[in-house]
Amino acid sequence: EIALKNTPELHIPRPPEYYSCLVRDIEILGWNKVAYVDTGLTTVKLKAEDSCGRQHLITLKLNAKYPTDPPDCLVDFPVQFAVSWMPQNSLIDIYNQFLAALESLKEFWAAMDEIDENTWVLEPENPTRSATTRRIAIGTNVSVNVEVDPRHPTMLPECYFLGADHVVNPFRIKLNNNMHLWDPEISLLQNLKDILEVDFPSRAVLEKSDFTKDCGICYAYRLDGAIPDHVCDEPRCGQPFHQACLYEWLQGLPSSRQSFNVIFGECPYCNKVRKYNVNVVVA
Repeated sequence: EIALKNTPELHIPRPPEYYSCLVRDIEILGWNKVAYVDTGLTTVKLKAEDSCGRQHLITLKLNAKYPTDPPDCLVDFPVQFAVSWMPQNSLIDIYNQFLAALESLKEFWAAMDEIDENTWVLEPENPTRSATTRRIAIGTNVSVNVEVDPRHPTMLPECYFLGADHVVNPFRIKLNNNMHLWDPEISLLQNLKDILEVDFPSRAVLEKSDFTKDCGICYAYRLDGAIPDHVCDEPRCGQPFHQACLYEWLQGLPSSRQSFNVIFGECPYCNKVRKYNVNVVVA
């Protein structure tokens, strides 16, 4: 009885005006734009195609006071989607705002699609439309993590290199020396190639397995969704490790010492003492 009293909205039907108004708004918008409606008519998913042919969805969660109150809008965007709403508005007004937002982000998605189609992206494994980062393979155990500004996708993104220092340091130097050559008039991917003076491995020639080496501690590539992101700096070793595995390994060595997020310890493979930056909260 207490539970029922605390959840009255589950048992009170919505007024008939709610349903008649919603059905009318859907008919004005067009049923061909509706991808899904739940049985209670409280959740509606609308589909749209941007000018580049990409398919998108917007999920609307309607409360009992619709259309006085606006629905909650859920979208797969890299930026916030704020709806402008007045009580006399309808679904078609939200849909038009959704279409305008799609057009404002088309250059960002075009840049990310070019990267996804022409390079080996290590992370995220299945990028969503809201994802602004790509970890791109440069070679075995060396990659660059790119953070793109969705509002300014043609500008120089934040770049973070992952790999052994003797491998990634030349790329850091090239980035710093060639930064002034960045050209907003050409594509993001071509700019990265020119600035870093590198041809990213092609999806047409090489397989992803050529760049995905298992962790030297747990012998797996993915661990709780993470891939190896630490590499031994010894040129003759170069073994990759998961951050979590490496931290656990070094914590168990009596010879290891830690200063904040930096741990000095032996590589599990070559036994060379190395400095590792491990992003953990030190108790």
